[in-house]
Amino acid sequence: MGFLTNLINSEQRHYSKAQKLQEKVLKFEDVMSQCSDDELKANTIKYKDRIASGESLESLLPEAFATCREAAKRVLGEFPYPVQILGGVLLHFGDVAEMKTGEGKTLTATMPIYLNALEGKGAHVITVNEYLAARDAEWMGEVYRFLGLTVGVNLHSLSFEQKKEVYLSDITYSTNSELGFDYLRDNMAKTLDGRVQRGLHYAIIDEVDSVLIDESRTPLILSGWGDQLSPYYMKADAFAKTCKRDRDVEIILEDNAVTLTDEGIKKAERAFNMEHLYGSDNAEFIHYMQNALRANFLMTKDVEYVVQEDEIVLVDQFTGRKMEGREFSDGLHQAIQAKENVGIKIENKTLATITYQNFFRLYSKLSGMTGTAKTEEQEFLNTYNMRVYVIPTNRSIARVDFPDAIFKTKREKYEAILNEVVELYEKGQPVLVGTISIGMSENLSELLKKKGIPHQVLNAKEDAKEAQIVAEAGRRKTVTIATNMAGRGTDIKLGEGVIELGGLVVLGSERHESKRIDNQLRGRSGRQGDPGYSRFFVSMEDDLVEKFATDYMKETIEDFEADKVQEDKMRKLVDAIQERAEGLHFDSRKNVLEYDDVLMEQRRLVYSQRDDILAMEEITDLIESLYARVIERLAVGYQQDKTNQNRIHTHEQLKRLKVSEEAIEEGFNQVESANRVWLESALKNYQEAYPENQVIEKMVFLSVLDHQWMDHVDNMDRLKRGIYLRQYASIKPIDAFKEESHERFENMMDNITEQTIYALTSQPDKQQEEA
Repeated sequence: MGFLTNLINSEQRHYSKAQKLQEKVLKFEDVMSQCSDDELKANTIKYKDRIASGESLESLLPEAFATCREAAKRVLGEFPYPVQILGGVLLHFGDVAEMKTGEGKTLTATMPIYLNALEGKGAHVITVNEYLAARDAEWMGEVYRFLGLTVGVNLHSLSFEQKKEVYLSDITYSTNSELGFDYLRDNMAKTLDGRVQRGLHYAIIDEVDSVLIDESRTPLILSGWGDQLSPYYMKADAFAKTCKRDRDVEIILEDNAVTLTDEGIKKAERAFNMEHLYGSDNAEFIHYMQNALRANFLMTKDVEYVVQEDEIVLVDQFTGRKMEGREFSDGLHQAIQAKENVGIKIENKTLATITYQNFFRLYSKLSGMTGTAKTEEQEFLNTYNMRVYVIPTNRSIARVDFPDAIFKTKREKYEAILNEVVELYEKGQPVLVGTISIGMSENLSELLKKKGIPHQVLNAKEDAKEAQIVAEAGRRKTVTIATNMAGRGTDIKLGEGVIELGGLVVLGSERHESKRIDNQLRGRSGRQGDPGYSRFFVSMEDDLVEKFATDYMKETIEDFEADKVQEDKMRKLVDAIQERAEGLHFDSRKNVLEYDDVLMEQRRLVYSQRDDILAMEEITDLIESLYARVIERLAVGYQQDKTNQNRIHTHEQLKRLKVSEEAIEEGFNQVESANRVWLESALKNYQEAYPENQVIEKMVFLSVLDHQWMDHVDNMDRLKRGIYLRQYASIKPIDAFKEESHERFENMMDNITEQTIYALTSQPDKQQEEA
């Protein structure tokens, strides 16, 4: 109890400190308003000088915030409210600011970004799509450019030189995925100049819950081509397409798994002329068949993925947004390509990977803003050491959130939604209908067409077009259907006469697997004190209910269908089902992070060693230490085993290291001095072969290191996918992963040492052959 009290008191003191700084900013309002444009611009240079002289950012905050605030007023015609100043102070502290939709998060971020950019180390604003990154960089960039700072937008399409220039800007706008991929690519660069990023200093993440919570269930994976394309993909897909649900396959929704029934196994054995389908000889084929079954029975077009220009593009399940450049791993992507007949690409090999959790923890200071984060406060604190603070709204919220409407079947539910939309349309009141998938959006659209109701459909396929449509969703007689996140980041401003009609209505066609996403949808209505209402429609046939209800819960649902149990009880049941889904997703994120934490320690060591190598002008001492380790291992090995067979092996290895015959024999005859004699001979040859050429040595070392690390990462990825089988031997999978990962890492480091030395000793011979 004492710990909890101390934590609450600590948070209250922290919030109180932010409020005091907010008041100090407001005191500079008159001072800044009297400055000329030139005087305001000159403040930037003054602040940079004061920072260079040792002044802290916090002591500079009131003046810097006031300067940026005044600049926004002059350039954009927008003057941050006091609550926006408070949000900005907390963002500077490295916290999460929860600000309701329409409260001006984009403008709020300008003040802490301006302040932190003054340090000259780069400040990043991170958004969930390139449209928002480009829009905000242009829009808010006017303020920064007015004050003498440079602004860049990091897009996937940029060249290496363009990316480098963007990261050298004082302020860089980027998507979360592009930042992560650039980081992984930078740590494969062969020279220091071959990198685009200049460090991870300070960042504000817009829609921070979406980036750090929802998307963190899937790690970033940088892939390269595998070895070959297997013919099994098409054969497995053709078989999967003949299977019938409940007869040949059993689907376990809760585990998102599909398995063959006894009938299905017999069918497969007949189809592929196998005596025992799950015999050891068929292990490779089973992998392809399992992916084909998952692709055909668990992965739904326009829900988990879309087909775009003969490519499979992933769709984020929480945001409804396309994830360009991302692929399902372990052959599932290729199985879906076979299913959709778009042409199968060679299965990718994992070259580098990192979770969003571990990537964003690399920032010196990280903050974020969103309309919904308080429900995930504990996860933000535990994973990122970020507190969540709810910022008061500038005006009181007038929106009414009605209880869920509960129905037996989807058909009844859709009928009720349509009736309410028709009624609102005839009245002229604008309505936004939120769905959890692209497919559901399109189904509702077809039903509205039959009713003759004109409407717009947004499903996170075209970000720029959607932002424009969302901006107009508050006009009279406007009906908009959208996946929950489509057009997020754009305000819905009410049209003329809409306030008198009661404002914007938000209807949720289904409860999401996270209450936070439901709240995001509700928040589209009621901007800046506008009127409006929200209501969710739930059926007992919804995916959330079918997938996450326990057996006991399903019994209650059956009673509801038969006995008309009160709706309040069913609402509580749906809440409980949703909480169960949230708990399972939390466990999934925790599991992903737990495994990546093991790899993160190894990643730090390898990347740190790469950095050291890239920075070295003189690499000779390092190479000589590698020679010493390899030869010492050979000498100790021979001292422990003087058999003729081991002598022959040691002799072969020493010859590869260009140790002279005389030195080899001397070492064999005088075992106690073998290490010294062999090392002296090997180093003499090395020094003659590489008198000055440090470039070749560095390139050889990095090439070996990168090749070994990429193989290790790919192997770890495969190990992780199969490690759960250890639980059947009463071994905790994560413990087995840690142990085996450590052992493999040690072997990899030994391999790097040996292969670098053997590659260097053969290099001069190759050069002579080419000559």
